[in-house]
Amino acid sequence: MWLSRRAMMMGAAATFTAGVGRAGHDYAINPVAVADGIWMVRGADEPIAFDNGGAIANIAIIATPAGAVLCDCGPSIRYAAKLKSVAEQLTGKPVIRVYVTHIHPDHGMGIAAFDPAIVAALPGTITAMRRDGGGYSDSMYRILGDWMRGTDIAVPGLAITTAHEEFGGRGLRLLSLSGHSDADLALVDETTGLMIGGDLVFHDRAPSTPNADLALWRASLDRLKSEKHGGMLPGHGPLDPEGVTAIDQTRDWIDWLEPALSAAVQSGLDMVEAGMIAIPDRFASLKLARYELQRSVSHLYPALEGRLLPRVDLPSN
Repeated sequence: MWLSRRAMMMGAAATFTAGVGRAGHDYAINPVAVADGIWMVRGADEPIAFDNGGAIANIAIIATPAGAVLCDCGPSIRYAAKLKSVAEQLTGKPVIRVYVTHIHPDHGMGIAAFDPAIVAALPGTITAMRRDGGGYSDSMYRILGDWMRGTDIAVPGLAITTAHEEFGGRGLRLLSLSGHSDADLALVDETTGLMIGGDLVFHDRAPSTPNADLALWRASLDRLKSEKHGGMLPGHGPLDPEGVTAIDQTRDWIDWLEPALSAAVQSGLDMVEAGMIAIPDRFASLKLARYELQRSVSHLYPALEGRLLPRVDLPSN
């Protein structure tokens, strides 16, 4: 069923983009060394858009004695195939593990480029992919058109049920968390101490909240901060060499966001007006701050209205 929907949308996208000359475009994947045997592929600090091919998430490549390990695999099979080639050239070894940190398609739609047997995710992520993967795929085809050509939905073949995995002597701590989504994986490389935070952590970019539970997110950020680690490779934004600046920045934004939107509800603002509230000066350096505020209004406002403005005809308990 998903394939037929994607095929229909691919035809529509091809009609829409005819003559634009994008079919031959390729992703630029430029790994930058950030720790011993670890490279970061930086995503664009932009929304998912046709011009960037959806390549907005940060990716980690880890060299181990047993083979290359990837943390996330990008938005499409075209991206993931090139990422695989780059990683194998860089490390001189085949890709033997792909971790998918959470459900969002900028991080995991490239699974189809790999044998599912080497792709691992938390059980909650696998459940969410089975439930919601078709909708995410449809949306990506609508936005990205030919960039998505050939990208089928694939589900990780390995459910992560352990807190540690080792590859030829290089160990990774696996942290099962949630808050940005129903299931969020973070990793710590035991050789260097580098933490890979997935989308639990944004750096110099406003966090996104499409599936957020802000209370659980705060608890996960506290856990990340308490874990022994060195630098931080966030899901979006530049590397944080200190390791806690990005955690604190993410926490500060969501700690401001919830009461700010609650105040907007109680002031009687509609959703358009709430999206235009003032953003504190301390967030002036965050990319996409207004954009993500307005998205968060669409994500969070209905539930806040239901809680803060209950129907007066309902009996009180």
